[in-house]
Amino acid sequence: MYLIELYKSVQGESSFAGLPCIFVRFAGCNLRCAWCDSEYTFAGGKPFTQAEVIRQIEALGPCKLVEFTGGEPMLQVKELLPLMDELLARGYTLMIETSGERPLDLVPKAVHKIVDVKCPGAGSAANSFRLENLAALTPNDEVKFVLSHREDYEFARAFVAQHDLHARAGGILLSPAFNKSPSPLRTTDNATLDPRTLVEWMMEDGIDARLSLQIHKFIWEPQKKGV
Repeated sequence: MYLIELYKSVQGESSFAGLPCIFVRFAGCNLRCAWCDSEYTFAGGKPFTQAEVIRQIEALGPCKLVEFTGGEPMLQVKELLPLMDELLARGYTLMIETSGERPLDLVPKAVHKIVDVKCPGAGSAANSFRLENLAALTPNDEVKFVLSHREDYEFARAFVAQHDLHARAGGILLSPAFNKSPSPLRTTDNATLDPRTLVEWMMEDGIDARLSLQIHKFIWEPQKKGV
């Protein structure tokens, strides 16, 4: 498998936000989201065997929470699935951050899927979610929408209602997009959509969702990698 980086930090998103977490960042992505903050993952990477990845994860212990991210980790599904099985057998709690553009039915049910449904503001990646993946969602999973403006919010609100996501997944995440070239200041001024505005919309509609602020971008400078 090809990885960009493997490191330990604090989980910045989802219901696991704030917990120590080991990140395994896979190389390669087939989408080009307009607000992507991980363009350095599109190409390259270093080859690793499964044994080497497990060895590095164990060396970062005693942390038992691991997230697979990218890029798009499901592009390397043949290597990823056996790695997941082995880590689950070793008692790790696993997460995967994925666009949902690739089939998810083979991902072990014990793995917490964070599925990023692309809104219109994602540009060419919009509407790339594979609807068949709705059947693969479980109460362990969360569906995330990255929002750049009101149109994205309305898309997310309609998608949640149309597909009855509250009955399929364990939670809904609404995450303001960040500027691709943020200032080094650790403030919400770097967000494309003001979180306060988003909260006002959520309160007005009474939407059952979690505001997700990518807290790592407020702990460290927004452009910092490997955190």
